[in-house]
Amino acid sequence: MNKVSNSIFYIGANDHDVDLFEGQYVVPNGMAYNSYLIVDAKTVVMDTIAANKTGEWLANIEEVLNSIHCPAPDYLVVQHMEPDHSASIQAFVEKYPGTTVVANSMTFEIMHQFFPTMTLGRTLEVNEGDTLPLGAHTLHFVFAPMVHWPEVMVTYESTEKVLFAADGFGKFGALDRDEPWADEARRYYIGIVGKYGDFVQDLLQKASGLEIQTICPLHGPVLKENLGYYLDLYDKWSGYKPEDRGVVIAYTSVYGHTKEAVMILRDRLTAAGVPNVEVYDLARDDMAKAVDAAFRYDKLVLATTTYNAEIYPFMHYFLINLRERNFQNRTIGLIENGSWAPAAADIMKDMLSGCKNLTFASNTVTIRSALNEESTQKLHDLADEMAAGYGRQRQKAPQIETSALFKIGYGLYVVTCNDGVKDNGLIVNSVSQVSDNPNRVAVNINKANYSCEVINRTRRLNVCTLSEECTFDIFKRFGFQSGRDADKFAGFSDWERAANGLPILTRYANGFLSLNVYDTVDMGTHWLFLCDVTESEVLSSVNTMTYTYYQEHVKPKKPQAKKGWICNVCGYIYEEDELPADYVCPICKHGAADFSKLG
Repeated sequence: MNKVSNSIFYIGANDHDVDLFEGQYVVPNGMAYNSYLIVDAKTVVMDTIAANKTGEWLANIEEVLNSIHCPAPDYLVVQHMEPDHSASIQAFVEKYPGTTVVANSMTFEIMHQFFPTMTLGRTLEVNEGDTLPLGAHTLHFVFAPMVHWPEVMVTYESTEKVLFAADGFGKFGALDRDEPWADEARRYYIGIVGKYGDFVQDLLQKASGLEIQTICPLHGPVLKENLGYYLDLYDKWSGYKPEDRGVVIAYTSVYGHTKEAVMILRDRLTAAGVPNVEVYDLARDDMAKAVDAAFRYDKLVLATTTYNAEIYPFMHYFLINLRERNFQNRTIGLIENGSWAPAAADIMKDMLSGCKNLTFASNTVTIRSALNEESTQKLHDLADEMAAGYGRQRQKAPQIETSALFKIGYGLYVVTCNDGVKDNGLIVNSVSQVSDNPNRVAVNINKANYSCEVINRTRRLNVCTLSEECTFDIFKRFGFQSGRDADKFAGFSDWERAANGLPILTRYANGFLSLNVYDTVDMGTHWLFLCDVTESEVLSSVNTMTYTYYQEHVKPKKPQAKKGWICNVCGYIYEEDELPADYVCPICKHGAADFSKLG
């Protein structure tokens, strides 16, 4: 028996016979149909499963009931009536006719549509906010209409703090296959739930008021650790925000000329430092993956031919998929091909006219049959426009240069990260090597900093060891403004990307470390990030800047014979006799405790 906890059992099944989920989504690793049984003074089965696994599911229920010497469940809670979760209801009711079926009014209505001859015995109709005590456990019913059917509800168990999330937080793939969660969860979400982002946002708002320690979805694994990561992804997906920075190129090509342009564009974007470039041949690649990628990244290039005074059918279908899922908040580039009357760019743009907050590149490439000098130059111009803002990618292969670790001292550092949309960085003075086999480093960051929030979620960062060449402008850029409301890399050119895609300083730093977080320690006001070194390099032989050197040679000196208070961090002067106890420096945001009286 598989246990979620001592009182919650997993009773679902894996399906490796299915090839297309919902008749359209390729599932090479099968599907998991999840169901759960809660053991208490009253026993509860949470949802049923697909019809082809009914026998296995009923056997799983019986095994748990026999282990606790219980003849039958007291309740069956039906959260969602889609057949992959509800097809076994009639078989269950026939086996356990005394069990009370718990659902909302619309669920019962749809249930009778699917099972017109089924006779229900005991039923309990619940409303939003109703509770069902089981003994030590209590179920709280939260309605989630259009996530992604109108009758859907989720159930919160308040003792063990478990959210039974219906189709929320689900993914493609059986549970006996090991694969990364995000890729198949994103493809599942965008394909099935993507149209209903506003409703998912409403559900996330309701969930924010619950203390959740475990998420039990109806597809995919039970989630118990780092729940903030999954919630953040759902917030991005349902808010139609880019998850990562990069360019997706989706194309169709009849005789190879459009494909040739796409390959040139791909190579030029990569050389220009775009961190992720993904290309999809819409006639051959999995359409669902192409749609998934378009929602994942912040920029999209569409390339196709004019075909029967329209656009090529696979591109037409791709754009319908985007439009039906409320595609928005992206930058779009267009490439069209046509031998005598190219019209694809206008048609594609018109098909996306109902999508919100799309920015179309100023350079549109028109190919007349095959690339020529003029259209090739236009292609280069489009590449440069789409690559803007990403930074140059380093060409060196990742390496571990041990001597870079020797640069660590009680110094000052710029820590960089990326929140999925923009790069960010901050100044820290607490970095130390904690192990040399393997190479591990600890980085201590104040919880109030935006970068701390980003690193806690993404688990990746770079540390740049500042040298004595560093100027006060660097401290103002990375230390005296917040990444929540400022782009710290705007107008700054002295940087490039390490192999992990995050920025490093190419001036003012004598070494850098690329780090993956493997554990965290809550230090009260700070998070201590314990990290593995994935890349490190010495950048110069200039001495590391210590805090003492910064104080003596870099930070502006206190002015003489002037009244008021001076910020010990950035040097800002508050020109009044008394400093309010709650005063905050307008430059570096430090409080009154970091001010000294002048005179």
